[in-house]
Amino acid sequence: MSKNQGSKPIEIKISTVVAVSAILRTTELAAIEAALKQATGGASDYFDHDLVVVDISGCGPETGSIDWPALTALFRSYQLNLVAVRGAPSDLEPQIVAHGLSIDTLPPPRHEPREAEAAAVQAPPAPAPVAPPAPATPVVERVEVRVDVPTAVPAMIVDVPVRAGQRIYARGSDLIVNAIVNNGAELIADGSIHVYAPLRGRALAGASGNADARIFTLSMEAELVSIAGVYRTFDGGLPKDLAKQPAQVRLEGDRIDILSIRA
Repeated sequence: MSKNQGSKPIEIKISTVVAVSAILRTTELAAIEAALKQATGGASDYFDHDLVVVDISGCGPETGSIDWPALTALFRSYQLNLVAVRGAPSDLEPQIVAHGLSIDTLPPPRHEPREAEAAAVQAPPAPAPVAPPAPATPVVERVEVRVDVPTAVPAMIVDVPVRAGQRIYARGSDLIVNAIVNNGAELIADGSIHVYAPLRGRALAGASGNADARIFTLSMEAELVSIAGVYRTFDGGLPKDLAKQPAQVRLEGDRIDILSIRA
């Protein structure tokens, strides 16, 4: 009897996958490559084989001229793996799927059901010439306002060291780490990231686009930090007044700022 007999040959489970969103404003490969080179500073390891969802809704009628194999190869040269396309017109979807890419669709906005009410409006009779018109009686309508209060998502707390090669993602919440984050490890959170120990790996806060998210650490030694998709690497090392010191990372416009935290 085979030792695998009776076991499932494949098991499908739901998995959380983090992807970089690339919003295109043009279909010209030369312009896209120039922008990628400027964003990464020419660093070959700026990205770490991240998955990419490309949004082409801002390209207008040019979308039909996209060279998908060339675009995929361009992203791959920057260690970005193109897996899906967002914002594509329906007539272009078969072409995209034919090139091995998925169609990523945003969920439609939620609308509460509403009942329509009709009321007949009748003009008041003309006032008699010998008497002034009676004052209108005020009508008070009761209006019910419903406010949906979102349920708070508790922060994810990690109490053990994060090893090289590990990736931890706090979906929809902050991430709190009470142990060292080693080189080669990666922290991702839709909210802020708090590391009460040395931060030596990569930290990506505001992963779903929250530009107000921040990164805090008791010892700033990171390889890469990111807020809402804006990256900054430290190939030349951190400034001396910030290296291995308590610090916070925040986004100011399109610039990553690192500030000292003093007692």
